[in-house]
Amino acid sequence: MDIAAPPVAPTDADQSLGWPLGVLLRGYEAVVGTELDGLPHRHRGYQVLREVVHGDQPSQLALAGHLGIDRTVMTYLIDDLVAEGLVERQPNPADRRQRKVVATELGHTRLAETCTRVSAAEDRVLAALDPAERSAFRDMLQRVATSVQDVDAETDPCVVASEVLGGRS
Repeated sequence: MDIAAPPVAPTDADQSLGWPLGVLLRGYEAVVGTELDGLPHRHRGYQVLREVVHGDQPSQLALAGHLGIDRTVMTYLIDDLVAEGLVERQPNPADRRQRKVVATELGHTRLAETCTRVSAAEDRVLAALDPAERSAFRDMLQRVATSVQDVDAETDPCVVASEVLGGRS
């Protein structure tokens, strides 16, 4: 049986971000990913459902742009969330040519349950940090991710994650 050794930090003095981000992403996928197994498209489905519930994107196209997901991929993703009864497409009252993606009651319930499980899983991933450090880390990571997304808004973050994880996202 082949047992992988725990990751050991590189010894180079410049401490590149690549290694710890890769290790963190793989750990996140291993721990948090299992909490998303029943959700269509797992991480992408979770992010879309969160934005539909907590955001206010006027159309499916705006939702895709906001999350950095290709609009064709978003169509299939929304189709699968609709098939599960988690969201529905409704005419946008402000512009009836657009379809707004709206969470159903089941979508709200399922998201709340999933958020609870994901939060606990994220705490396990960040167990090396105390609660105050976890909060600060999340805040800083959000700020950096937002600034990077502004620079490279055309790159689908799920595609990048899939490449880092070797096709497992």
